[in-house]
Amino acid sequence: MDELLYEIRDGIGTITLNRPQARNALTFPMYERLREIALGAGEDKALKVLVITGAGEKAFAAGTDISQFREFRTPEDALAYEERIDRVLVALEECPKPTIAAIAGAATGGGAAIAAVCDLRICAANARFGFPIAKTLGNCLSMANYGRLAALIGPARVLDLVYTARLVEAEEAKAMGLVSEILPDPAALQARAAELAKTIAGHAPLTMRATKEAMRRLRLAARQVEGDDLVTMCFTSNDFRMAVERFLAKQPMAWTGT
Repeated sequence: MDELLYEIRDGIGTITLNRPQARNALTFPMYERLREIALGAGEDKALKVLVITGAGEKAFAAGTDISQFREFRTPEDALAYEERIDRVLVALEECPKPTIAAIAGAATGGGAAIAAVCDLRICAANARFGFPIAKTLGNCLSMANYGRLAALIGPARVLDLVYTARLVEAEEAKAMGLVSEILPDPAALQARAAELAKTIAGHAPLTMRATKEAMRRLRLAARQVEGDDLVTMCFTSNDFRMAVERFLAKQPMAWTGT
């Protein structure tokens, strides 16, 4: 079974993160395939809109598959990882076609980051969002991702989400601007995503393209700050290395700050 599915029908491309048994946690090949689709979208004249969703009803995407971190040891490992993820997010940001995230269940970590860079986000009532890294692995986001989130929901809410490591429910997510609509269940969510995509596909493509690019430029201007030192501090720590093993073994972690 393919871990990422992609089909185009009537000008609407649908990307499905397809690891429901792992809450659609993303492997590195899945990230690369997502980037490949986003980069190619601009060349496909028949494609009008991209919809990203997750298989099943329990998760949009539960971040990066934790087993991918087992070999991390050096600053270069940490920076290469963040660069890999940022290439995917930049490809989605720069994709000239409108993007819609249709979210059922959990959107956490890298999954939440993917949803956050989509142009529109709608969700089912069972959706939950967050970056629970302070209680899972003890890593941090890249400066670019902190900037994206701050532009979307504001610095105070970013601090709240990361410090508390909590997941916000659908209604709170709508109140803070993470999503624009809440549908009663995953089936209704998919129907609304298709309807919304069809509406957007019928509108002036240059208006869509110009508006998306204008928003991208405004976000970009606000985040020209270096943060590699923060990434390497967290990803090369003893805490991170131990937390990966504890997480995979489903054991509690005792943080040391080293």
